[in-house]
Amino acid sequence: MSKPPSSPSNDAARVRLDKWLWAARFFKTRGLSSEEIDKGRIQVNGQAAKPGKEVRVGDRIDIRTGYVTRTVEVLALSGVRGPAPVAALLYRETTESVAARAMAAEQRRLAPEPALSLNQGRPSKKDRRSIERLRQPSGGQWNERWSASLDD
Repeated sequence: MSKPPSSPSNDAARVRLDKWLWAARFFKTRGLSSEEIDKGRIQVNGQAAKPGKEVRVGDRIDIRTGYVTRTVEVLALSGVRGPAPVAALLYRETTESVAARAMAAEQRRLAPEPALSLNQGRPSKKDRRSIERLRQPSGGQWNERWSASLDD
């Protein structure tokens, strides 16, 4: 009861999800792609997937990275990581995904810089001392509150 010899077309029809994402250059290593799948950031046909799920031609894969969610359709399968132009032939990004990414990029570009909303930075030494003086109940007299003498 041995397995029938596998033909190249049979092997090409079965590729693990983490390996395909790595071969399509969405992630730098298979380990990273596997981690992202385990974190639930990758969905296949609208359902959560595991790294060992077999990808088929025609599957829709949602890839969430940061603020952006890409939706791609699988056009070809490959378990070998090749050059970027070859990897780009493995999938096609949907028009809705491209439009959503462009809109998100425009919103980030137009959003105000968070650092500009700060009026001041850290207080200077002089400012810090005046703040400490105001916070102390005795009016800022250090010697009255803390005494190093033995008389107390």
